[in-house]
Amino acid sequence: MAGLTNSFAKLHTQSHSSSSGLSMFAPGSDLTQVGSRRWCLKLGLSGLAGLSVPALLQKQAQASASVQSKVQAKSVILIWLSGGASQLDTWDLKPRAPKEIRGPFSQISTSVSGIKICEHLPKQAAMMDKFAIIRSMDASASNHTPTTFQACNPKSRRTNDNRDGGGYPSMGSVASKFCGPNVVGMPAYVALADSMVSDIYGAGMLGHRYEPLDGMKSAGKFDMPQGIQIPRLNDRNNLRQNLDRLKQQADSSSGLALQERYVQQAYDMVLSGDVSKAFDLNREPQAVRDQYGNHSFGKKTLLARRLVEAGAKFITVSDAWGHWDHHGDEVRWGGIVKGLKPMLPGLDHGITTLISDLEQRGLLDSTLVLVMGEFGRGPVISKTNGRGHWTPVMSMLAAGGGVQGGQVIGATDRRGAAIAERRLGPGDLAATVFKKLGLDPYSHWMTPSGRPTPLVDGPASPIEELC
Repeated sequence: MAGLTNSFAKLHTQSHSSSSGLSMFAPGSDLTQVGSRRWCLKLGLSGLAGLSVPALLQKQAQASASVQSKVQAKSVILIWLSGGASQLDTWDLKPRAPKEIRGPFSQISTSVSGIKICEHLPKQAAMMDKFAIIRSMDASASNHTPTTFQACNPKSRRTNDNRDGGGYPSMGSVASKFCGPNVVGMPAYVALADSMVSDIYGAGMLGHRYEPLDGMKSAGKFDMPQGIQIPRLNDRNNLRQNLDRLKQQADSSSGLALQERYVQQAYDMVLSGDVSKAFDLNREPQAVRDQYGNHSFGKKTLLARRLVEAGAKFITVSDAWGHWDHHGDEVRWGGIVKGLKPMLPGLDHGITTLISDLEQRGLLDSTLVLVMGEFGRGPVISKTNGRGHWTPVMSMLAAGGGVQGGQVIGATDRRGAAIAERRLGPGDLAATVFKKLGLDPYSHWMTPSGRPTPLVDGPASPIEELC
């Protein structure tokens, strides 16, 4: 999309030039305009990049022949740590390193013998048997952008030519195209972020049909328009059907019959109210809303769980743009003590609440939860008490979806600066996610020019410890 790189760079400059704790995010794009006069016939949905619901349903029905029989995860929730969280102050502490490397936090034991993490993540420590920590993820292909690790493709990068991502699609868009939603009529790929520009990567050359739905703008958009009653909508549907039958007499194309079916499904989707209900947090008991928390991250993670229940396939959650970019006390998000420390309890509570809730509802085994950002942080504390960007290595979490918890995969050197054991890359993670969704990670997608392109780039394979 033209201009996105410049917009991102401007926002990034603003974040590094302000020491205020207030966020100033660019609004997410409302990619579809819902016309009032044509709503009942076209049923365009806000956030679907101009795609009408019938066309979306048609594409979702065209499932890939590469889908395998074994599906470990029906849904994926990606919690995006925008800005790049410090591995040295969360999941890969170095207590024996010099002070300027080890940082201000101590490590604590967890429920799994031998695994230790940051003292400010006690809830994760208590349920470490649910989590797998990867400490050896190579982020050298990444930069300050969601493109590389949301696509999990080293060739998908932010550039300076307004062609971010090189056309390679995000994992969510791949899931949308080749899997579709778990319940017909639900959006397959939903993004819950304050800025769709800065924190969410979309479909690339897969096309607008597979862009994520802007979930932060979807509340109320699936409701019946004011003044339109179900009998009236059905009358208009009957009128449209009669007109279509007249058109079929002049055009014998078999595609018309299929299009009729997709339009009818679109009507059924709106009339059922299922999508509208999924986005309505007021339907949750107050006790559940209180448990998640009445703040951005709590509401988004609760909404993610509701979307999984309703049948969405892939949900990306981002708390706030650049929230984990802790360069030092001179920037908006502060350094390690003033910025990161007060954020860790909220992340700790949010992740463990989501995992516990999914488990209690019988959804954890079928829902893969990933927690990661774009890269790690530098090994040496800066003069302003922060850490710079660090691409050689980052840590991340995985849970649910058949992942065996209570394990650490890979290791870094004594400074936490380089990978010492079990180097893994974005392609390995993509292969893992696709395999769990029942997709053949070695299959291809077609560019608009008809060129077959591998789903997973390079010599990559599913991460054995997670599968």
